[in-house]
Amino acid sequence: LFVCVKLLLSYLFLGVAAETVVTCNVDTVHRLSCDTGVISVQAALYGRADAETCSEGIPQSQLADTKCSQEGTVKVLQSRCDGRKACEVSVNVFGTPNPCVGTFKYLQTTFTCLPAIHSVTCEHSLTHLTCDQGLIISVYGATYGRHDQTTCVYGRPASETQNTDCSQPGSSVSQSCNGKNSCIITASNSVFGDPCPGTYKYLEVAYICEFHFATCEGSLANLQCDQGLQIRVYGADYGRRDTTTCIYKRPDAQVQNVLCSAPSPKVAERCNGKNNCTISATNSVFGDPCGGTYKYLEVAYICQ
Repeated sequence: LFVCVKLLLSYLFLGVAAETVVTCNVDTVHRLSCDTGVISVQAALYGRADAETCSEGIPQSQLADTKCSQEGTVKVLQSRCDGRKACEVSVNVFGTPNPCVGTFKYLQTTFTCLPAIHSVTCEHSLTHLTCDQGLIISVYGATYGRHDQTTCVYGRPASETQNTDCSQPGSSVSQSCNGKNSCIITASNSVFGDPCPGTYKYLEVAYICEFHFATCEGSLANLQCDQGLQIRVYGADYGRRDTTTCIYKRPDAQVQNVLCSAPSPKVAERCNGKNNCTISATNSVFGDPCGGTYKYLEVAYICQ
Protein backbone atom coordinates (compact mmCIF):
# COMPACT_ATOMS: atom_id res chain seq x y z
CA LEU A 1 0.00 0.00 0.00
CA PHE A 2 1.39 3.41 -0.95
CA VAL A 3 -0.75 6.48 -0.97
CA CYS A 4 0.52 10.05 -1.18
CA VAL A 5 -2.21 12.62 -1.66
CA LYS A 6 -1.54 16.28 -2.46
CA LEU A 7 -4.48 18.54 -1.73
CA LEU A 8 -4.83 22.24 -2.52
CA LEU A 9 -6.62 23.79 0.43
CA SER A 10 -9.01 26.69 0.17
CA TYR A 11 -7.40 28.83 2.84
CA LEU A 12 -4.38 31.12 2.49
CA PHE A 13 -1.36 31.83 4.64
CA LEU A 14 -0.39 35.47 4.18
CA GLY A 15 -1.93 35.24 0.74
CA VAL A 16 -0.03 32.06 -0.22
CA ALA A 17 -2.06 28.92 -0.99
CA ALA A 18 -1.36 26.05 1.40
CA GLU A 19 -1.00 22.42 0.38
CA THR A 20 -1.31 19.22 2.39
CA VAL A 21 0.56 15.99 1.73
CA VAL A 22 -0.69 12.78 3.34
CA THR A 23 1.39 9.61 3.23
CA CYS A 24 -0.58 6.57 4.33
CA ASN A 25 2.20 4.00 4.23
CA VAL A 26 4.65 5.44 6.73
CA ASP A 27 7.34 2.97 5.64
CA THR A 28 7.70 4.94 2.41
CA VAL A 29 9.06 8.42 1.74
CA HIS A 30 7.04 11.52 2.65
CA ARG A 31 7.91 14.16 0.04
CA LEU A 32 7.22 17.90 0.01
CA SER A 33 8.14 20.07 -2.97
CA CYS A 34 7.65 23.53 -4.42
CA ASP A 35 7.65 24.28 -8.15
CA THR A 36 8.45 27.89 -7.28
CA GLY A 37 9.63 29.33 -3.98
CA VAL A 38 10.62 27.35 -0.89
CA ILE A 39 8.84 25.21 1.69
CA SER A 40 7.32 26.66 4.86
CA VAL A 41 5.82 23.94 7.09
CA GLN A 42 2.68 25.15 8.88
CA ALA A 43 1.39 21.98 10.55
CA ALA A 44 2.27 18.30 10.73
CA LEU A 45 0.79 15.15 12.27
CA TYR A 46 2.21 11.67 12.63
CA GLY A 47 -0.54 9.50 14.07
CA ARG A 48 -4.29 9.65 13.52
CA ALA A 49 -6.78 12.49 13.97
CA ASP A 50 -9.88 10.94 12.36
CA ALA A 51 -11.28 7.60 11.27
CA GLU A 52 -11.55 8.44 7.56
CA THR A 53 -8.05 9.42 6.42
CA CYS A 54 -6.04 6.45 5.09
CA SER A 55 -8.76 4.02 6.13
CA GLU A 56 -9.27 1.96 2.97
CA GLY A 57 -8.88 -1.74 3.71
CA ILE A 58 -7.92 -1.10 7.33
CA PRO A 59 -9.78 -2.88 10.20
CA GLN A 60 -11.98 -0.60 12.30
CA SER A 61 -10.04 -1.57 15.41
CA GLN A 62 -6.97 0.14 13.95
CA LEU A 63 -8.90 3.37 13.24
CA ALA A 64 -10.59 3.89 16.60
CA ASP A 65 -7.88 5.96 18.30
CA THR A 66 -8.25 9.42 16.77
CA LYS A 67 -6.20 11.23 19.41
CA CYS A 68 -2.91 9.69 18.42
CA SER A 69 0.00 12.01 17.58
CA GLN A 70 3.79 12.02 17.82
CA GLU A 71 5.03 14.95 19.88
CA GLY A 72 7.46 17.26 18.07
CA THR A 73 6.44 16.31 14.53
CA VAL A 74 6.07 19.93 13.40
CA LYS A 75 9.53 20.89 14.66
CA VAL A 76 11.12 17.92 12.93
CA LEU A 77 9.49 18.74 9.60
CA GLN A 78 10.36 22.42 9.92
CA SER A 79 14.01 21.75 10.74
CA ARG A 80 14.40 19.38 7.78
CA CYS A 81 12.26 21.12 5.17
CA ASP A 82 11.82 24.86 5.77
CA GLY A 83 13.67 26.97 3.22
CA ARG A 84 14.21 24.10 0.75
CA LYS A 85 12.64 23.52 -2.66
CA ALA A 86 12.12 19.80 -2.00
CA CYS A 87 12.31 17.59 1.06
CA GLU A 88 11.95 13.86 1.79
CA VAL A 89 11.49 12.34 5.25
CA SER A 90 10.63 8.97 6.76
CA VAL A 91 9.22 8.14 10.17
CA ASN A 92 12.61 7.13 11.58
CA VAL A 93 13.51 10.83 11.87
CA PHE A 94 11.05 11.17 14.79
CA GLY A 95 13.08 9.01 17.13
CA THR A 96 10.04 7.20 18.62
CA PRO A 97 8.28 5.74 15.56
CA ASN A 98 5.14 4.41 17.26
CA PRO A 99 3.10 6.91 19.33
CA CYS A 100 0.09 4.55 19.54
CA VAL A 101 0.57 0.81 19.23
CA GLY A 102 -2.18 -0.98 17.30
CA THR A 103 -3.36 2.13 15.43
CA PHE A 104 -2.84 2.53 11.69
CA LYS A 105 -1.03 5.85 11.40
CA TYR A 106 -0.29 8.35 8.64
CA LEU A 107 2.01 11.32 8.19
CA GLN A 108 0.29 14.57 7.19
CA THR A 109 2.01 17.89 6.53
CA THR A 110 0.50 21.24 5.61
CA PHE A 111 2.92 23.69 4.01
CA THR A 112 3.12 26.75 1.81
CA CYS A 113 5.55 27.65 -0.95
CA LEU A 114 6.93 31.08 -0.12
CA PRO A 115 8.58 33.14 -2.85
CA ALA A 116 12.28 33.34 -2.04
CA ILE A 117 15.76 33.45 -3.55
CA HIS A 118 17.33 30.01 -3.30
CA SER A 119 21.09 29.41 -3.44
CA VAL A 120 23.38 26.42 -3.04
CA THR A 121 27.11 26.81 -2.34
CA CYS A 122 29.58 23.92 -2.28
CA GLU A 123 31.84 23.42 0.74
CA HIS A 124 34.88 25.77 0.89
CA SER A 125 33.23 28.29 -1.46
CA LEU A 126 31.71 31.70 -0.73
CA THR A 127 27.98 32.41 -0.57
CA HIS A 128 26.98 35.84 -1.89
CA LEU A 129 23.59 37.19 -0.78
CA THR A 130 22.64 40.47 -2.46
CA CYS A 131 19.59 42.72 -2.73
CA ASP A 132 18.72 45.70 -4.89
CA GLN A 133 19.35 49.14 -3.46
CA GLY A 134 16.90 50.05 -0.71
CA LEU A 135 16.10 46.43 0.19
CA ILE A 136 17.53 44.30 2.99
CA ILE A 137 18.22 40.58 3.38
CA SER A 138 15.91 38.43 5.45
CA VAL A 139 17.09 34.81 5.67
CA TYR A 140 14.20 32.40 5.71
CA GLY A 141 16.19 29.21 6.15
CA ALA A 142 19.72 27.80 5.85
CA THR A 143 21.10 24.28 6.20
CA TYR A 144 24.66 22.96 5.97
CA GLY A 145 25.24 19.32 5.07
CA ARG A 146 24.00 17.01 2.33
CA HIS A 147 20.48 15.98 1.27
CA ASP A 148 21.12 14.23 -2.07
CA GLN A 149 23.75 12.54 -4.23
CA THR A 150 23.58 15.02 -7.13
CA THR A 151 24.45 18.43 -5.66
CA CYS A 152 28.12 19.49 -5.46
CA VAL A 153 29.49 16.12 -6.66
CA TYR A 154 31.89 17.15 -9.45
CA GLY A 155 35.29 15.56 -8.94
CA ARG A 156 34.28 14.01 -5.64
CA PRO A 157 34.62 10.27 -4.86
CA ALA A 158 31.36 8.42 -4.29
CA SER A 159 32.24 7.83 -0.63
CA GLU A 160 32.00 11.59 0.04
CA THR A 161 28.47 11.97 -1.41
CA GLN A 162 26.65 8.83 -0.17
CA ASN A 163 25.46 10.17 3.19
CA THR A 164 22.28 12.09 2.37
CA ASP A 165 20.96 12.23 5.92
CA CYS A 166 23.45 14.85 6.99
CA SER A 167 22.47 18.42 7.78
CA GLN A 168 22.16 21.00 10.51
CA PRO A 169 20.57 24.46 10.65
CA GLY A 170 22.86 27.24 9.47
CA SER A 171 21.87 29.92 11.96
CA SER A 172 25.13 31.77 11.28
CA VAL A 173 23.70 32.95 7.97
CA SER A 174 20.81 34.86 9.49
CA GLN A 175 23.01 36.17 12.31
CA SER A 176 25.55 37.52 9.81
CA CYS A 177 23.28 38.69 6.99
CA ASN A 178 19.84 39.73 8.22
CA GLY A 179 19.21 43.44 7.82
CA LYS A 180 22.09 43.97 5.38
CA ASN A 181 21.92 44.90 1.71
CA SER A 182 24.61 42.34 0.79
CA CYS A 183 26.52 39.67 2.65
CA ILE A 184 29.26 37.08 2.08
CA ILE A 185 29.67 33.93 4.15
CA THR A 186 31.92 30.89 3.74
CA ALA A 187 30.40 27.42 3.38
CA SER A 188 32.84 25.63 5.69
CA ASN A 189 33.09 23.50 8.82
CA SER A 190 34.85 26.34 10.63
CA VAL A 191 31.68 28.45 10.29
CA PHE A 192 28.94 25.84 10.67
CA GLY A 193 30.59 22.88 12.37
CA ASP A 194 30.84 19.44 10.78
CA PRO A 195 27.54 17.49 10.90
CA CYS A 196 29.07 14.50 9.05
CA PRO A 197 32.85 14.04 8.85
CA GLY A 198 34.01 12.52 5.59
CA THR A 199 31.04 13.83 3.62
CA TYR A 200 31.44 16.68 1.13
CA LYS A 201 28.80 19.21 2.11
CA TYR A 202 27.04 22.28 0.77
CA LEU A 203 25.24 25.30 2.16
CA GLU A 204 21.62 25.80 1.11
CA VAL A 205 20.09 29.23 1.75
CA ALA A 206 16.65 30.69 1.12
CA TYR A 207 16.19 34.43 1.60
CA ILE A 208 14.12 37.37 0.49
CA CYS A 209 14.93 40.99 -0.23
CA GLU A 210 12.37 43.03 1.63
CA PHE A 211 11.30 46.51 2.55
CA HIS A 212 11.34 46.90 6.32
CA PHE A 213 10.13 49.97 8.17
CA ALA A 214 8.58 51.15 11.42
CA THR A 215 5.66 53.56 11.78
CA CYS A 216 5.11 55.29 15.13
CA GLU A 217 1.79 54.94 16.92
CA GLY A 218 -0.81 57.39 15.65
CA SER A 219 0.81 57.70 12.21
CA LEU A 220 0.04 56.16 8.82
CA ALA A 221 2.07 53.29 7.35
CA ASN A 222 2.44 53.54 3.58
CA LEU A 223 3.32 50.46 1.54
CA GLN A 224 4.08 51.05 -2.13
CA CYS A 225 5.45 49.13 -5.11
CA ASP A 226 6.60 50.14 -8.56
CA GLN A 227 4.01 50.12 -11.32
CA GLY A 228 2.93 46.61 -12.28
CA LEU A 229 4.07 45.01 -8.99
CA GLN A 230 1.99 43.90 -6.03
CA ILE A 231 2.57 43.98 -2.27
CA ARG A 232 3.16 40.74 -0.39
CA VAL A 233 3.47 41.21 3.36
CA TYR A 234 5.87 38.81 5.11
CA GLY A 235 5.29 40.02 8.63
CA ALA A 236 3.79 42.79 10.73
CA ASP A 237 4.14 43.44 14.47
CA TYR A 238 2.49 46.10 16.58
CA GLY A 239 4.04 46.95 19.94
CA ARG A 240 7.60 47.66 21.12
CA ARG A 241 10.76 45.59 20.96
CA ASP A 242 13.48 48.15 21.75
CA THR A 243 14.08 51.47 23.54
CA THR A 244 15.39 53.35 20.48
CA THR A 245 12.55 53.32 17.93
CA CYS A 246 9.88 56.03 18.04
CA ILE A 247 11.07 57.68 21.27
CA TYR A 248 11.19 61.38 20.31
CA LYS A 249 9.66 63.47 23.13
CA ARG A 250 8.34 60.36 24.86
CA PRO A 251 8.87 59.90 28.64
CA ASP A 252 11.02 56.94 29.67
CA ALA A 253 8.04 55.21 31.23
CA GLN A 254 6.42 54.86 27.78
CA VAL A 255 9.41 53.20 26.07
CA GLN A 256 10.82 50.82 28.70
CA ASN A 257 8.56 47.83 28.05
CA VAL A 258 10.32 46.01 25.21
CA LEU A 259 8.46 42.74 25.71
CA CYS A 260 5.40 44.17 24.08
CA SER A 261 4.75 42.97 20.57
CA ALA A 262 1.84 41.28 18.86
CA PRO A 263 2.07 39.78 15.33
CA SER A 264 -0.91 40.83 13.27
CA PRO A 265 -2.42 39.54 10.00
CA LYS A 266 -4.28 42.81 9.44
CA VAL A 267 -1.61 44.41 7.23
CA ALA A 268 -1.46 41.33 5.00
CA GLU A 269 -5.26 41.10 4.83
CA ARG A 270 -5.59 44.74 3.85
CA CYS A 271 -2.56 45.18 1.58
CA ASN A 272 -1.62 41.91 -0.14
CA GLY A 273 -2.20 42.02 -3.89
CA LYS A 274 -2.37 45.81 -4.05
CA ASN A 275 0.10 48.19 -5.67
CA ASN A 276 -0.05 50.59 -2.73
CA CYS A 277 -1.72 50.58 0.66
CA THR A 278 -2.13 52.78 3.74
CA ILE A 279 -2.93 51.57 7.26
CA SER A 280 -3.04 53.38 10.62
CA ALA A 281 -0.64 52.34 13.37
CA THR A 282 -3.23 52.61 16.14
CA ASN A 283 -4.79 50.58 18.93
CA SER A 284 -8.15 50.83 17.20
CA VAL A 285 -6.76 48.82 14.28
CA PHE A 286 -4.41 46.40 16.04
CA GLY A 287 -5.61 46.34 19.63
CA ASP A 288 -3.43 47.37 22.57
CA PRO A 289 -0.83 44.72 23.52
CA CYS A 290 0.60 46.86 26.34
CA GLY A 291 -1.31 49.76 27.87
CA GLY A 292 0.79 52.76 28.76
CA THR A 293 3.58 51.93 26.29
CA TYR A 294 4.13 54.03 23.17
CA LYS A 295 4.10 51.55 20.32
CA TYR A 296 5.03 51.29 16.65
CA LEU A 297 4.09 49.15 13.69
CA GLU A 298 6.86 47.15 12.01
CA VAL A 299 6.16 45.83 8.52
CA ALA A 300 8.27 43.65 6.22
CA TYR A 301 7.09 43.20 2.65
CA ILE A 302 8.22 42.56 -0.90
CA CYS A 303 6.98 43.71 -4.30
CA GLN A 304 6.40 41.01 -6.87
